[in-house]
Amino acid sequence: MKQKPSSRRRRNSTKSILRLPDLEHAKAAVLNSLTSADAQRGYRQAIDEFVDWYCSEPRLAFNRIVVLRYRSHLESRQLAPGTINLSLGAVRRLAYEAADCGLLSADLAAGIRRVKGVEKLGIRLGNWLTAEQGNALWQAPDRHRLKGKRDRALLALLVPDWVRTELEDWLAAAAIDQGRLFRRVNKVGKTWGDGMTVKAVWHIVKESARSIGVARLAPHDLRRTCARLCHASGGELEQIQFLLGHVSVQTTERYLGCKQRIRSAVNDRIGIEPNP
Repeated sequence: MKQKPSSRRRRNSTKSILRLPDLEHAKAAVLNSLTSADAQRGYRQAIDEFVDWYCSEPRLAFNRIVVLRYRSHLESRQLAPGTINLSLGAVRRLAYEAADCGLLSADLAAGIRRVKGVEKLGIRLGNWLTAEQGNALWQAPDRHRLKGKRDRALLALLVPDWVRTELEDWLAAAAIDQGRLFRRVNKVGKTWGDGMTVKAVWHIVKESARSIGVARLAPHDLRRTCARLCHASGGELEQIQFLLGHVSVQTTERYLGCKQRIRSAVNDRIGIEPNP
């Protein structure tokens, strides 16, 4: 009796429902294909959020319909279009690697890759703090506690404002003379470990922002705030570009988020106006 073609057996071995080990295997394949540490961090977070949502309730299959439902879930959280599209891009990459590893049907992976992102209306530039808010933010942590000294130094580094004084205060209190500047602080007020996680920085910024009445503030918003305050105090655009390390000056212009002033236009007082 003739044996059945091996291609049919291989086709039947692919799955439509992926379990957690399958998703972890595909996730590892995605991360191994990326060379940038920042890209790996962003994709890891996006894939982890999708896996948590996917495994929260029984799914029929990992297919286009499920990914469309996930896009609706992201939109219901009122996330920015760029954030949603980044998450969907990670899910598409996950499906591609799962199909390439033989874990997912090629037809299902192709359907997932056809899921479109969210249309961007305008440009989302982020949040900016005023000078008073920036001053209140870095002073929000308690300077009499070791954790507060660390948080003040970290926030001043992000804004920045009087960085050297706060940084030296933290280093002296934590007795750090080598290695990374910032360390974890446990509940009893002592340093431990040799660094901090990205989530810890997010928590410090959000906790300090909440204490001064500012909602939805991200660490990168403090970088934008620094650029705008430098520009408002008379800093030249080229110098701000050097400070932020931007290759293109257009990126710096988007960070500033400036609007045209009609009442006090820049060409009203340029030294050639007629004498009264």
